[in-house]
Parts: sequence; C-alpha cells; structure tokens
Amino acid sequence: MPALKPTDFTATVRWIGRVPLEGAAILSAAADRLELGFDGPMGERHSGRTRPSCSRVTTQYPRGTEIANVRQLSVLSTEELTAIATAMGLDAIDPVWLGATLVIEGIPNFTWVPPSSRLQGPGGVTLIVDMENRPCHLPAREIDAIHPGKGKAFKSAAQNRRGVTAWVERPGTLGLGDILRLHVPDQPVWPHQDAARA
Repeated sequence: MPALKPTDFTATVRWIGRVPLEGAAILSAAADRLELGFDGPMGERHSGRTRPSCSRVTTQYPRGTEIANVRQLSVLSTEELTAIATAMGLDAIDPVWLGATLVIEGIPNFTWVPPSSRLQGPGGVTLIVDMENRPCHLPAREIDAIHPGKGKAFKSAAQNRRGVTAWVERPGTLGLGDILRLHVPDQPVWPHQDAARA
C-alpha cells in the first residue's frame, strides 16, 4: 500500500543556485540547471552522503559529528521570500544572500509542508523534504553588505518562512521552469505532538 499521496499542489522552479565548494561565504551563484546525484547537487558545497552536524541537531550530537546528509539542498518559495522582504522593508530578497539551491513558486505555506514529503520533477527526479530550515544569522552579513543596517531584521522576518532542507531520493536534472509535484505522507498528525514540543 502506498505511503505517499500525490497531491494537486505543484510548484514551478523559478531560481537555481549553487554554493561554490571554495570559500566560507554562504552566497549562492545563480545557474540554469542543477545536476543531482545521490550525494546532492554535483560540485556544490552542501553535497555529500554525510556532513558534520550543525546547530540544527545539537540536542542529538556534539557539533561536527559525522551524520547522514539530509541537508543537501535549501529550498525556498517566491511567496515566502516576498513576505520576508516586506517584513524587512526591502523591495526583494535575493536568494543568493541566503545560500539557496532552489526557489519554487506555487505551494502555499511552503515552509510548513510535512517532513518526508517529496517534490517530484520531470523524469522522476525526486527530493525528500527533511525539515524546516530555521533562520540563522549568516544571511544578515550578506544583506548588510547590500543594505546596511537591514540584516539584523532577517532572523525574525524569516521565522516560519525560510523554506526547507531536502535531500535527493532519485537523481536527475532540474531546470528553470520545471514543475515539481508535492507528495505528502499519508498518515495522521501524531496526537502527542504538542505535548512533545512543550
């Protein structure tokens, strides 16, 4: 019995980026296509089957512990980037500043899609949503370099709007204008979720 339900929600790929292997900045470089292997985007800093643990999982592991890499991609939505820009008093947020891999358009409240959802594109290329990508301080310095004094507002403006981290379930190629269909886990919400988060 299938465990994932194809939905009528689709998104269009509006922007593609790659964080270069070299350097310490989080800045992405815009691209027209993204080649995805099981290790993630080919030739990109966040690719790999494993990665050092970061602040997202410090309650599970000491920082720097080698863990499976479920943060191969950072996926955001145009709708939420617009909302972040509005909250910050900016005309727009350039996904380059956020180290984004993909910006998609068409799925409402994209940051809140259920973990383990799939985004499936042409030819079967498929991404697994890991979890919400929490806002951090790193984009602030990139924003401040362009809009002095504005970067400090990013973290609060991006709360629940920063998109998701994802990893490759089935390799393939994504290009600008490609359509991704959302598939969600066909299971009820855990009734003890509020108690577990308290």
